[in-house]
Amino acid sequence: MIDVQNVTKTFTLHNQGGTVIPVMQGASLSVAAGECVGLIGQSGAGKSTLMRMIWGNYLAASGSIMVAGVDVARAAPREIIALRRHTMGYVSQFLRVVPRVPTIDVVAEPLDCEDAHEQAAALLTRLRIPERLWGLSPTTFSGGEQQRVNIARGFIAPRPVLLLDEPTASLDAANRETVIALIEEAKAAGSAIIGIFHDEGARDRVCDRVVNVTRFA
Repeated sequence: MIDVQNVTKTFTLHNQGGTVIPVMQGASLSVAAGECVGLIGQSGAGKSTLMRMIWGNYLAASGSIMVAGVDVARAAPREIIALRRHTMGYVSQFLRVVPRVPTIDVVAEPLDCEDAHEQAAALLTRLRIPERLWGLSPTTFSGGEQQRVNIARGFIAPRPVLLLDEPTASLDAANRETVIALIEEAKAAGSAIIGIFHDEGARDRVCDRVVNVTRFA
């Protein structure tokens, strides 16, 4: 489902005379359906950069990033949008939503079905977000509550590919267990998952193997 081959990434600092900073070189990995691969490596090695290239936020300088048969490194914007709508889910560390949109709508939005709000309510309940908060914007929530809304939005629609950036960060023990269960259920359903887990216990439980990206720096 995911096949990254010989990917290179550089950043150009236009406000510093066009200085080019090499970030990653020769990155290669693959993830099969039903497999979870953890990205490890020292801080600044490029874990989040690689994930953002797979998501299509960062453009690779060279190499290929095949996701469900589409090369994200060369795809047109409309192709990447289609992948995000139907194939890829992404749980980032930060909640980015339109202000004043109720939480129940934020979580239900990825679904296109009549019972979207019922499914959103069930997932919010499972993640222990009180019903009294569902009509409020999640921008007013605590960090842990925002992370759970992020997780609910990322997991509500079945996706063949999931990208998880610190999904258990800021969570208490009970919610951590819920998120681990959601990841295990997604794997069982056949999702190919790439995750960054500084929580080693969670990583050991859900990841089938790890890739150290430091060797690509």
